[in-house]
Amino acid sequence: MGPEIDRALTQGLELIGATADLEALAAAETAVLGRRAPVVELRRGLAALDEDGRRVFGQALNTARQRLESAVGERRAELGAVERRRRLEAERLDLTEVVPERRVGRVHPFTAAWERLEDVFLGMGFQVAEGPEIETEALNFGALNFPEGHPARESFDTLWVEWGAPGSTLLRTHTSPVQVRTMLAQEPPIYVICPGRVFRQDTPDATHMPVFHQIEGLVIDRGITMGDLAGTLEEFTKAFFGGSFTSRLRPSYFPFTEPSAEFDIQRPDGSWMELGGCGMVHPNVLRAGGIDPEEWSGFAFGFGIDRFALARHGVDDLREFWSGDIRFLSQF
Repeated sequence: MGPEIDRALTQGLELIGATADLEALAAAETAVLGRRAPVVELRRGLAALDEDGRRVFGQALNTARQRLESAVGERRAELGAVERRRRLEAERLDLTEVVPERRVGRVHPFTAAWERLEDVFLGMGFQVAEGPEIETEALNFGALNFPEGHPARESFDTLWVEWGAPGSTLLRTHTSPVQVRTMLAQEPPIYVICPGRVFRQDTPDATHMPVFHQIEGLVIDRGITMGDLAGTLEEFTKAFFGGSFTSRLRPSYFPFTEPSAEFDIQRPDGSWMELGGCGMVHPNVLRAGGIDPEEWSGFAFGFGIDRFALARHGVDDLREFWSGDIRFLSQF
C-alpha cells in the first residue's frame, strides 16, 4: 500500500500544481480530496490489514491528505492573487463596469470536522456505520436500556413524528440507535463509528442548537476492558488535536453503559474541556443487540462534532457556524 499512497500523493500534487485558475483548482480539490479521491479509496482498504499495517498506513494516509490540503491552500492563495491582479487591471481600463467578486465554494467547517474525525478513526481500524434520522422509540430508547418512565428520557427533549402509534416514532436524539442496528446486522467483533445528524428541542445558544452532529463509536470483542477505552480515546485525542493534548475519564452515569464516564481533553494551556460520554456497554444493551454478554464485552463513546469544530478553530459561539455569513465562513 505504501507505493500506492506515494503515487496518489505525487499525482495529486501534480494535478494541483497544474491548475490554471480557481475553477480548475476546485475541480482538482474534489479529485484529490473528495469522497472518490484515491486517498479516500485507499483508506477503505485499511480494514483488511493487520493492526500494525493499519497504524502505519493509516498515519501515512493522514500525512498524505494533510500535504494535499496544504498544497490546495497554497495554490488557492497563488491563483487568488493572480485573479485579483487580473480583475484590477480590467477595472483600470473600464471603470464603468462592475465586476462582481467571484467566490469559490468550500467545505463547511462542520463537514470538514466530520471528515477529519472519520479519517482519524479509519486510520485506527474502525469502519463507518450509518442509519436513518427518523427512528423508532424502541431503538432510540428501549434497546439502549431506557425503561418506560425513566427520567433520563426527559433530558433528551425529543421531537416526535406523527407516524404509527403515538410516541412510537421520532427524530433520533443521538446516533446510538445505529450501534444497535449494527449489532443486530453483524456478528462480533465489531469496530465501528457512527457519525450523523441528530435532533433535540434545544433553545439555540452559544453551545446548543436543535439540530447538531454527533459521532459515536462502538467496540465489541472478547476481553475488552475500560483500559482499552481509555487507551483508544487517548490515542484519538493526540491524533486529532495534536501531541500537546491529553485526555481523562471522570465517573458518570448513562443508562446504556456501566461503568460510565465523561471524556475530557486538556488543552496546552492546562484547561480542561468536556467533549462527551463513554463507558462499557451495558449487558442489557448487548442482549438487545443479540449479543451474549457472557462471551463478549465492549465499550462505546460519543461526542458532538460541532463542539470539536468550536475547539479546533477557537470559536466561542456555535451559532456563528449556522449564520451563513460568508465573511465568517471564508476564514476556514
